[in-house]
Amino acid sequence: MTPLQIGFTGLGAVFVLIALRVPIGVALGGVSVVGIALLRSPQAALGALGALPFEFAAHWSLSAVPMFLLMGAVAYHTGMTGSLFRAARLWLGFLPGGLAVATNFAAAGFAAASGSSMATAAAMGRLAIPEMLRARYEPGLATAVVAASGTLGSLIPPSILMVLYGIFAEQPIGRLLIAGILPGLLTAAVYAAMIILRCWLNPALAPRAEEPAGWAERLAALRQVWPIPVLVLAVIGSLYGGVATPTEAAAVGALAACGIAALQGRMSRAAMGAAVMEALEGTASIFFIAIGAVLLSRFLALSGMPGFLAGLMGSWAVDPLLVVIGASLIYLFLGCFLDPLGLMLLTLPVLLPMFQALNLDLVWIGVLVIKYLEIGLLTPPVGMNAYVVSGIVGKEVPLPTIFRGLLWFLAAEAVIVALLIAYPQISLWLPDMMGR
Repeated sequence: MTPLQIGFTGLGAVFVLIALRVPIGVALGGVSVVGIALLRSPQAALGALGALPFEFAAHWSLSAVPMFLLMGAVAYHTGMTGSLFRAARLWLGFLPGGLAVATNFAAAGFAAASGSSMATAAAMGRLAIPEMLRARYEPGLATAVVAASGTLGSLIPPSILMVLYGIFAEQPIGRLLIAGILPGLLTAAVYAAMIILRCWLNPALAPRAEEPAGWAERLAALRQVWPIPVLVLAVIGSLYGGVATPTEAAAVGALAACGIAALQGRMSRAAMGAAVMEALEGTASIFFIAIGAVLLSRFLALSGMPGFLAGLMGSWAVDPLLVVIGASLIYLFLGCFLDPLGLMLLTLPVLLPMFQALNLDLVWIGVLVIKYLEIGLLTPPVGMNAYVVSGIVGKEVPLPTIFRGLLWFLAAEAVIVALLIAYPQISLWLPDMMGR
């Protein structure tokens, strides 16, 4: 077999192993080590297995990952999210589908303190779904809005996926994190518009079960939500102002979360222990998959596959837009079957050389990739956010009902993706302003 044939065979083997439910990190790393042994020698494979994981894990920028995870875990376990949803409910409850709209924007707020889509969905699901079901909201809407708005955690900084994309694509992590702000807010706004329109046309979806709150009650609720804006200012403000690097901003955010919890008297030993364990488990899982992806990148580079595909792409891709659309279809299809982190780290070694060959802006591409990964969290059969929500509601709302409710949000995502592709400045305006 030629090196190129070995590369394609190895990539096919990875998909087969993942389909057989082999853990993604094991599939990526195992195939890569065997492939390197075939292409070079067993000694070279063992050398790569010994050196590459350390080189990756020692990357200074990666220290942002456990810090962002710790910040989100502390915010959740010390109850900062509860007041956020209550305030959103009081201020937005008068709208058609007000509780669903409130859940959507509360999730956007929590996303700015979490960095994880599934953590956002889990936190908002425990708070919002019981209240919406008590208000006789249509179960598909009540559960789908939580699953869909949870994906905002992947775009709105701090985003763990953005940090990892920046490291693999060798792009400035600060620019990538800031680039996710406007697309994330656009997503929340389109979701809200869709919910309001649906509930206005069909009031039975979301009955108005309570009188609008008074101004005194609204203002009192606002006084309870100050921790989240402070966290957002600590992270995004320090990044945008150039005061801190992404790694430093992550540490500032984690410290701010702990300090706020202590000031509020909510930082117990149990809460801190649970937050630290959650951050450790999340970091270990991410690193295990990422190390497998690093080995896969080396294996594919040795096989010559990225260069071959980049040359093939350059020979027919007259319009870079066709490449972007083609990559979009690849991500949307594979997103139905693979988890977001595994999908991103599996495809980047193959697709990045193509994007680079066409001189596409990799920050803009990064926003699109993260958006496609978000959509993958909602599509069956894997749709992880749908399963997170299903785990919260149990048998009260069947999983097919959740997926049916998500169809409306997937239609909204089609509009959002079209806007992001047609108008790259939605993603690039804020990062470009940073350099001025």
